[in-house]
Amino acid sequence: MRAMLSILVIAAGLLPLSAQQGPQLAATPPMGWNSWDSYGLTISEGEYKANADWMAKHLKQFGWQYVVVDEGWYLQNPESNGKPAWKFTLDSQGRFIPAPNRFPSSANGAGFKPVADYVHSLGLKFGIHIIRGIPREAVAKNTPIAGTAYHAAEAADKSDTCSWNLDTYGVKSNPAGQAFYDSLAELYSNWGLDFIKVDCISSRPYDAGEIHMLSSALKKSGRTIVLSLSPGPTSLGVADDVRRYAQMWRISDDFWDYWTPGKEEPWVQTLHGQFATAVGWTPYAGPGHWPDADMLPIGYLGPRPGLGSARPTRFTHDEQRTLLAFWSIIRSPLMLGCDLTRNDEWTTSLLTNPEVLAVDQHSTANRPLITTNGAVIWSAKPADGKGHYLGIFNRGEEAEDIAMEWNELGLTSGKAYKLRDLWQRKDLGSATSLKLKLQPHACALYRASE
Repeated sequence: MRAMLSILVIAAGLLPLSAQQGPQLAATPPMGWNSWDSYGLTISEGEYKANADWMAKHLKQFGWQYVVVDEGWYLQNPESNGKPAWKFTLDSQGRFIPAPNRFPSSANGAGFKPVADYVHSLGLKFGIHIIRGIPREAVAKNTPIAGTAYHAAEAADKSDTCSWNLDTYGVKSNPAGQAFYDSLAELYSNWGLDFIKVDCISSRPYDAGEIHMLSSALKKSGRTIVLSLSPGPTSLGVADDVRRYAQMWRISDDFWDYWTPGKEEPWVQTLHGQFATAVGWTPYAGPGHWPDADMLPIGYLGPRPGLGSARPTRFTHDEQRTLLAFWSIIRSPLMLGCDLTRNDEWTTSLLTNPEVLAVDQHSTANRPLITTNGAVIWSAKPADGKGHYLGIFNRGEEAEDIAMEWNELGLTSGKAYKLRDLWQRKDLGSATSLKLKLQPHACALYRASE
C-alpha cells in the first residue's frame, strides 16, 4: 500500500523534483579531466585512453572520475581549421557520431560505446561535449528523427545559430525539437554516457528552451547523466532556473592560464577576476547544483591546446595552489585541462592532497568574509561540523601582512584555535588571532579548531 501511495504521489507531481529522480546527480562537485585545454578539437582515441589510464592509476583514489572528450569528436579533419571545409560524421538520423578515423573503435555503428566501456572498466565515468542544436547537414538532408515521424527541418530554427560555431542550428521548443533531443539522449545512454557538457547555451543568450528540452530528454534516457552548461557568464537573473535544470553551469567566460588579461586574448577570464565573479553565486551552490568556475589550466597544456601554443602553464606554483584552493573553497567542479600523461611530481602532489580536496567535496557554509585590493578571505565548515576552514589569498602585487581577530572571521574572539596548514598537511599550533604574511598571488588554506 505504501509503495502504491508513493507511485501515486510522484505521478501527481507532489514530490519535489529531486525526490522524483532517485539518487542525486552530482551530490558533490564533479571532479575529472577534459580534453580541450591540451588537445583542442583534435584528440584521438589513443590519446584519450592514455589520459584515462593515467587518471585511473594516479588520481581515481582521490575522487577524480570523469573523463570528457571535448568539442569536435565528429570532425574527420579537425586539424584543418575548416579549410577546406569540415568533414562531419553523422548517422542516418542526423546525429553526430565519432569520426572513425580518429576513434577507430566507433566504426560499424558502435559509436562511443567501446570507449565508454573502456573508461568504465577503469572504474571511471565517460563524458562528451556537444554544441546545442541540430546539425546543419541533417537539416539540409531533412533526415528523419529516430523513432518518430518528425524530420530535422521541423525541429530546426534556422534563424538561431551559435555566433562562434556554425556546426548546428538551434532547436525549436516544439514536439519535433523535443523528439530530436530525446533521440540524442537515447543514443548517448546506449553508449554509456555519464556526463555531457553542452556549449553555446548558458549565456549570450541563456537558451532556456533548449536547456529544458535537454534536461527532460536526459531524465527520460534511463541513465544518470550529469548536465554541464557552457559558456559563461551565466546571469544571476536565471540562477533559479539553471539550478533546477542542470548540475553544473559556467559562471565566467573561458578561463585560461592568465593572472591578469593577456594582450592577445583580452576576453579570457583571469584568476584575479574570478575572485569577484564567484561571490554572487555563493547562495546557489549545493548538492546537485554547482556554479562552475571552469577548467584548471595547470601542468602541461599540449600538444595541441585549445588556445595558444603548447606550453607548461603560465601559472607559478603559488598561483596554481591559489587556483585549486579558491576553486575548492567556493566548491566549484574540478575539471583538469592538462595532458595528464606529462604531469610531473609537483603537479601530481597538487592534485592528490586529500585535505585540500575535502574542502571542495565536503565543506558547507562557504562564504566570502573579506575582499580588499590585496587580501581575499573565505570561510567554510568541515563536513564533521567541527572547526572552520579559512582560505586566505593575496591577489595583490605586493607581499601582504594579514592580521585579523577571530571574531572578524566568524570565530570567537579571545579563544586559542589550533591551526592546521592543509597544503603542508601540518599542525601549526594554537593562535589567539590570525597573523601571516603572503607573497603576491599566494594563498594559505587552514583548518581552525578548538
